[in-house]
Amino acid sequence: MGLKQIDHGTKEYQQMVHLRNQILRQPLGLSFTKEELEKEKDNILIGAFDEDDMLGCCMLTKLDEHTLQVRQMAVNNNLQGKGIGAAIMAYAENVSRDKGFKKLVMHARNTAIGFYEKFGFRVKGGEFTEVNLPHHVMEKNI
Repeated sequence: MGLKQIDHGTKEYQQMVHLRNQILRQPLGLSFTKEELEKEKDNILIGAFDEDDMLGCCMLTKLDEHTLQVRQMAVNNNLQGKGIGAAIMAYAENVSRDKGFKKLVMHARNTAIGFYEKFGFRVKGGEFTEVNLPHHVMEKNI
């Protein structure tokens, strides 16, 4: 498995959109708008690959000069629990640190809180609803 940053609009980016749609949106009856995808141009886009096949992905969105938000973390359903998400998180943290950021934050689905706690993220604040699911803000200083 290889991890790399990918460019918006490329073949790899199209795989990323497809995977995120399949894992994160379709089960909720949602899809991406053209405007949502256009806003991703300035994000750091990360993919995990086996040859040319995307196994998992996430995005990092700049909130301020010190903080990035981890967004749209997704791993192929049949590959979850095999360390791909952990590798993506480690890579995302390293990329963030290398670019001079000091903190990572996210809106974590309640079902994923335990996963992110393994990497040192801590819940901050109360529960809220996003994409019709309960979430919590989580953060980690890096």
